[in-house]
Amino acid sequence: MKIGDLAAATDTSVESIRYYEREGLLPVPARTQGNYRAYDAAHVQRLQFIRRCRALDMTLDEVRALLQFIDTPQDDCAGVNALLDEHLGHVRHRIAELRRLEKELQQLRAQCASPRAADACGILRGLAQGGEARRPGADDGHHRHDDLHRPKARPAAR
Repeated sequence: MKIGDLAAATDTSVESIRYYEREGLLPVPARTQGNYRAYDAAHVQRLQFIRRCRALDMTLDEVRALLQFIDTPQDDCAGVNALLDEHLGHVRHRIAELRRLEKELQQLRAQCASPRAADACGILRGLAQGGEARRPGADDGHHRHDDLHRPKARPAAR
């Protein structure tokens, strides 16, 4: 199948497929006599696996590590368990950050109960005063899990 067919079969953009190839997650396919990429069922399965991992918010490095286990099926899967446990820890940490963010936003929202002139808005005053408002993980010397391994621009996915 051509790249457009693979894209349609996996609900993935052509740009994302090419990106995963460049990153070494998806094997470069053979070429036809007309120099088109020729994908097969193995590409479909691998791309579906990658997409499922990304939907679970796994980094490219985590996906790459899991694919290594798929590529060496005789290896012990203890590393898979460890990787998933670590990822789960990152997810729990982010959930805690989001709960703190939600609480802070609720406190800000409570500062302006009814519409008024913008110069009297409690929310705007609260934001201008600085307080605790900041993006979790930003400028505090700690990196968020998704900032460590994710490329600056994520590939467009359908």
